[in-house]
Amino acid sequence: MESLTWGGIILQILIRFTPVWIALIALFAVSISYKRKLGLYGKLFDSTIGMIGFALVMFWVFTGFFGGALDWIVTHDPISVISGMKNKAPGTALPEGAAGYPHYLLGGDNLARDVFSRMVKGSWEVIKIAPFATLFAFMVGITLGLPAGYFGGRLDTLLSFAANLILAFPVILLFYLLVTPEIVATGIPTYMAAVLFIFPVIFLCVLFNSRFHTQPDKRNVYLGITLVVGLWFYLGIAWDADPLGVISVPSNILVVFVSVVFVNSPTVFRIVRGLALDIKTRDYVAAAQTRGEGSWYIMLWEILPNARGPLIVDFCLRIGYTTILLGTLGFFGLGLSPESPDWGSTINEGRKLLSVYLAPAVVPSVALLSLVLGLNLLADGLREESLKD
Repeated sequence: MESLTWGGIILQILIRFTPVWIALIALFAVSISYKRKLGLYGKLFDSTIGMIGFALVMFWVFTGFFGGALDWIVTHDPISVISGMKNKAPGTALPEGAAGYPHYLLGGDNLARDVFSRMVKGSWEVIKIAPFATLFAFMVGITLGLPAGYFGGRLDTLLSFAANLILAFPVILLFYLLVTPEIVATGIPTYMAAVLFIFPVIFLCVLFNSRFHTQPDKRNVYLGITLVVGLWFYLGIAWDADPLGVISVPSNILVVFVSVVFVNSPTVFRIVRGLALDIKTRDYVAAAQTRGEGSWYIMLWEILPNARGPLIVDFCLRIGYTTILLGTLGFFGLGLSPESPDWGSTINEGRKLLSVYLAPAVVPSVALLSLVLGLNLLADGLREESLKD
């Protein structure tokens, strides 16, 4: 079989991404139709920059789901090797008798693996770590930042000192230290996970208790569900001790996850603390205090909702920072397994071929760039619209 020209390569890639195009069109059609009923998310579609950023982000989200989780887009196993396809140019046909898709659309790397499939699978590695790790970091930062800013005093001094102590280390160096095999062997990441991953459970329990403290029946139901489900997830994720054997996180993924949460939490803490210091002086907070509302109710239901704009923007930006960190770790072979198709590892493998073929290094680099660019544009769009509220 003949190799493909660049026109044929682009056409075949567009065809492979058909599920993504359909999902994007459906999402935008529904969102634009009901944008006036969707709050800040709906207002995003009034911003050209925000729409472009949202489209780029959702492109990779759908690519990760359809290509990484469901294997609908990939053409070959991203870690399988096909004899004779080492260092091949984009569009090269497979040797006669080889099973599966007849071409390596974006060429083969130095180990004869399909660059296109590794790029698609690599998006799933990012999507399944970066957003959730960032969300956990926000849970920790919000749970500690709100009382620090609201109460002040010794609590604020102690928590601010701890945050500043962590931030005193260079972020990349701290990240590298946490994922090195020597530190992992000591069990420190597991103990850190035990501490950090209990914060989402604490946050939700305090949230429901403060909201429904005058309705004990409803409060007890919410707290019961939160404790049962939350502690089930906590045991499975932090300790790999899910009694049902359903939830389990590979140790290398857990180490990266914990490192991202630990590195990002102090920065989120400082942002939330600063917002709480400002908002607690507003009239509506004084009105809530006059009504006799509890401190946690005021923090979670008066201050936090009015800080959502800056926090949502920072959340998008922080996912981008996390994506870059994951790529950097993969490039240096830290954290994820060596055969992982994450973009950082693929870029590292591809750079060895830069003098021969650009595709193995350029393709994952462009993928990483486009996702981070999309997150930055999305943050700009959200900032622009939130300022209009």
